[in-house]
Amino acid sequence: MKEVMAIVRLNMMNQTKRALSDAGISSMTAKDVLGRGKGLVDTKLLEGAEKGYEEAIAQLGQSQRLIPKRLILVVVPDRLVPRVVKTIIKVNQTGKSGDGKIFVMPANNSYSVRTGEGGDSVLDEV
Repeated sequence: MKEVMAIVRLNMMNQTKRALSDAGISSMTAKDVLGRGKGLVDTKLLEGAEKGYEEAIAQLGQSQRLIPKRLILVVVPDRLVPRVVKTIIKVNQTGKSGDGKIFVMPANNSYSVRTGEGGDSVLDEV
């Protein structure tokens, strides 16, 4: 099983949730987060700002602020990972900076708190 972690635009959350449900993935967790992508970061300015150089801090201005995003976590059997990833990309891809990121990580096990049952049987199985 794998954990799919996706960071998407706030305004795309309802469409993403609906698309995942339509794809048979009803179980998910979502959380409000703040972040920024690599396209908006000038590392030399950041290094200068971290060292306290006023010029660097002034040049950062508003562009280096953290942007509100939505973090989606979905744990699925290995065979459903491509479906989850393709669905999230299809809904969120605009071709513009800020569309988001998807990370796929191993999940060792899962358990239902209510029944104590473990393994893939507690996950979406479409």
